[in-house]
Amino acid sequence: MRSRTPRATPAPFTFTFDGRRVTALPGQSVAAALWCAGILAWRTTRHGGAPRGAFCAIGTCFDCLATVNGRPNRRACLLPARPGDTVTTQQGTGHDR
Repeated sequence: MRSRTPRATPAPFTFTFDGRRVTALPGQSVAAALWCAGILAWRTTRHGGAPRGAFCAIGTCFDCLATVNGRPNRRACLLPARPGDTVTTQQGTGHDR
């Protein structure tokens, strides 16, 4: 019989989304961490302001764009969450008009 060695559980960390603390695990994408926190939208469309979040979850559709650490248009489904990141809802293109 094989002995079972307990696996180490990675330590969670936090980042902020629109000022709210969000918990994530190492290796988890920003989109996955937001989903786990019950946040389903983090971008609004240029025309009409419709909410958007992850759709394809593989970086193809660009619905998951977010502003991360002041940089707009970051694909949240591909971007690993990092301790202390500041994620904000992206309005339209993410650039001032």
